[in-house]
Amino acid sequence: MFVVTVQFQIAPTHEIEFLAHMRQNAAQSLGAEPGCHQFDVCTDPARPCEVFLYEVYEDAQAFQDHLHSAHFKAFDAVVADMVLSKQVATFAEVWQ
Repeated sequence: MFVVTVQFQIAPTHEIEFLAHMRQNAAQSLGAEPGCHQFDVCTDPARPCEVFLYEVYEDAQAFQDHLHSAHFKAFDAVVADMVLSKQVATFAEVWQ
């Protein structure tokens, strides 16, 4: 398994709009990408401008396939002006 975490800082007043697009992206990833096994979108009501993603893919190639998918590219373009910062970390499973 290959795990991806992403932390977003969203511009104030764009949280609801960003989350709508993010939920759609997550649903499309889970529905259309056989290598995407989990795609959790998380927030804390006390910090509505922070969004945390936890994604599980079959392997690193499945994540690359996700990044090159039409739905991800469309999502990324739509939310670009809403995102103040984005940190991505990847992890490969070491024990099965």
